[in-house]
Amino acid sequence: MQEEVEKALAVVLRVDAVSLTVAGRTDAGVHALGQVASYSGEPASVASLNGVLPEDVAVLDCSLAAEEFDARRDATSRAYTYLLLNRPGRSALQRGRALHWPHAIDLGLLEECARALVGVHDFTAFTPTETEHVRFSREVFGAEWRARVEQGLVEFWIEADAFMRHMVRVLVGTMLEVGSGRRSVQSFVSLLGGAPRSEAGPTAAACGLYLVGVGYGGERVLGTGRRADG
Repeated sequence: MQEEVEKALAVVLRVDAVSLTVAGRTDAGVHALGQVASYSGEPASVASLNGVLPEDVAVLDCSLAAEEFDARRDATSRAYTYLLLNRPGRSALQRGRALHWPHAIDLGLLEECARALVGVHDFTAFTPTETEHVRFSREVFGAEWRARVEQGLVEFWIEADAFMRHMVRVLVGTMLEVGSGRRSVQSFVSLLGGAPRSEAGPTAAACGLYLVGVGYGGERVLGTGRRADG
């Protein structure tokens, strides 16, 4: 996505190259509804940018920011949601957009796990062992599970000061073990004290993860009512 937007900006602004700084990095297969990026230069026409971007990338706004604004360094929070299709039958429409989870899950247990995440914890167990991270403590501002029973959809929402690689996906994979009765809530909570990666659950598929927004100046993203299907 970043490379495509950089190429589009260079075309629209008629310059040789544009270097973007993005607020949140996403793995291949992860979606972004509210990515924020900054670059040095004049604002570009949104219509012109979307006219040259591929169909799976769209710019919502492009406006002038403070001279020293940096989309990554100035961010005070990021929010993600993870989408599950929790029903026996798969969905052609949700293919590549949600993890199909045909097994029964206990939402009450998932909610207990989410509540335990709020606060400052050591998330070493929820990122790959081979990592460039040197700090594993993160502050979670809010976390919750939401269900849209009529559509068979279950969503995990989380906002924190920053995230590590695969962090949300491993949290989801581990919480699903709790919700399926294969792990206790107490076992999950014990991981938040800096346990090794080997003690946590699997990494959930990338297709269900969405970056939904970025907060600046202490602004919080959660609570806006935005959902992963737009």
